[in-house]
Amino acid sequence: MDTEQSSPSEFEDDDLEEFSQPTSSPLESERVAKLLDIPFIAKLDSFVPPKELIRGEFSRVIGSWGKQWKAIPIAEDDTSVTVAVGDPLRTEVIDALRLCYGKYVKLVVAPEAEIIRAINSVRTSLMSDRSSALDSDPRSDDPEASNTLKIDVTDAEDDDAPIIRYVNTLIFRAASQRASDIHIEPFEEVLKVRYRVDGVLHDVDTESKVFQAPILSRVKVMANLNIAEKRLPQDGRIGLRIAGQDVDIRVSTVPTRYGERIVMRLLDKSKQRLEIPSIGFHPDIDEVVRRLIVKSHGIVLVTGPTGSGKTTTLYACLSHINSADKNILTIEDPVEYELGGVGQMQVSPKIDFTFASGLRSILRQDPDVIMVGEIRDLETVEIAIQASLTGHLVFSTLHTNDAPGAITRLLDMGVEPFLISSSVLAVIGQRLIRTLCHDCKVQGELSEVHCRELGLDVSKYRSSPIFGPSENGCPLCQGTGYLGRMGIHELMMIDDTVRSQIMDRANSTQLRASSNSLKSLRWDGAIKLLDGVTSFEEILRVTQEDAVG
Repeated sequence: MDTEQSSPSEFEDDDLEEFSQPTSSPLESERVAKLLDIPFIAKLDSFVPPKELIRGEFSRVIGSWGKQWKAIPIAEDDTSVTVAVGDPLRTEVIDALRLCYGKYVKLVVAPEAEIIRAINSVRTSLMSDRSSALDSDPRSDDPEASNTLKIDVTDAEDDDAPIIRYVNTLIFRAASQRASDIHIEPFEEVLKVRYRVDGVLHDVDTESKVFQAPILSRVKVMANLNIAEKRLPQDGRIGLRIAGQDVDIRVSTVPTRYGERIVMRLLDKSKQRLEIPSIGFHPDIDEVVRRLIVKSHGIVLVTGPTGSGKTTTLYACLSHINSADKNILTIEDPVEYELGGVGQMQVSPKIDFTFASGLRSILRQDPDVIMVGEIRDLETVEIAIQASLTGHLVFSTLHTNDAPGAITRLLDMGVEPFLISSSVLAVIGQRLIRTLCHDCKVQGELSEVHCRELGLDVSKYRSSPIFGPSENGCPLCQGTGYLGRMGIHELMMIDDTVRSQIMDRANSTQLRASSNSLKSLRWDGAIKLLDGVTSFEEILRVTQEDAVG
């Protein structure tokens, strides 16, 4: 090993994503440890590497080399360094570390997945150190300051600049904490930063107004926006890699009284599971949806507010039916995730390429299945209906509060009732609820009040075991008590009874009452509460008060 290469001053794992996956199971690691009589540690949560082992010249040990070797230092004394490794038989790793530290290396064995998790945890901790991210002197030669962050961002020419490091840190922390959005909000005296995690906003940082202009300008430069234009809203996109993973960020700016407000939406392509089982359909709804999406023609609509996972549900449906014998085309704004084998188009209002004009073009491409990202106007819905009536299966979304509301929205747009009743097959209403952290959730029981709120039979379900969030959470869920989200759904089939109501221009309440199969969002939430997936408070937060059914 060349010692000249053992002391880089930055993390370099951009091109090493293949090394970031475990190659052996915990059981195999434990078996090897027993055979060699080496201590085995199943969890590395309580071990924090001394800073002198991972900073400055040793930064690669928690960067590219650490992930490649599946090794992390966890302790040291005057004569030795203790290192957790996944494979103790790799003698070249031990020799390299001995050369690096100039000390005797003691080995312990840990699962490779646990070592990778520990490396990521340490990196997150270092990159969250704001004292080095906003150093007052950008020319500082302090090695700790220069090692705060290294993200592969295309236009980051000078990663030593404190504002660049700070913005990179915000993005890295957001990705590490599973945030879907970063909000940068100017106020009269401060600049606030908030993350949306599992659908809920959390305060992250408060900065002096002195840093407002450079921080906002840096984000706009990354998104290729006009930094001189501060009076008009702008939209842009950032493509970058974080710890070897591709992440797309959609950037939106709007002018406010105290300066421009920026929201960045993070889309992690590597973590998105575009499969029907991951959507969280109730088994009854799942069975019907699988039958719907293989039909040859008709319209299937998914409704819900912004950020309720409508597009993800449609992607999962398209992935399920995607095959060589089908020509699937989409028109979206924007294209959020790439689907192999699917032709995806993005609207561009600047050149008058809208949903309506794009849909017309798609119809000349001999499609079998069409997905329209959103129905926004009468022209788009009329073309979609004509496509469904001429032998195409059409998927789309609508911004309405529930499934019956989609029909009234189409009527309000000016669509004739007979066209709706003859083309729409079903409407899926959707919301996202936070799921409880499996490590710290606490057990309770269903009370009579709970049953009444959820529309459940008191005599049958009272005192049933349910779970709720822990008061203080745990490190895994970052103290929130919740970890991840899943969908709750309602499905309204357009049967003969509903068609009759549509022809009479019935309102959403009448449509809900006439549908024999429609069960409410709150009903689906209640099922997930009884399954121990979510909490009673979360169901009430997400569903409407009158959604009992």
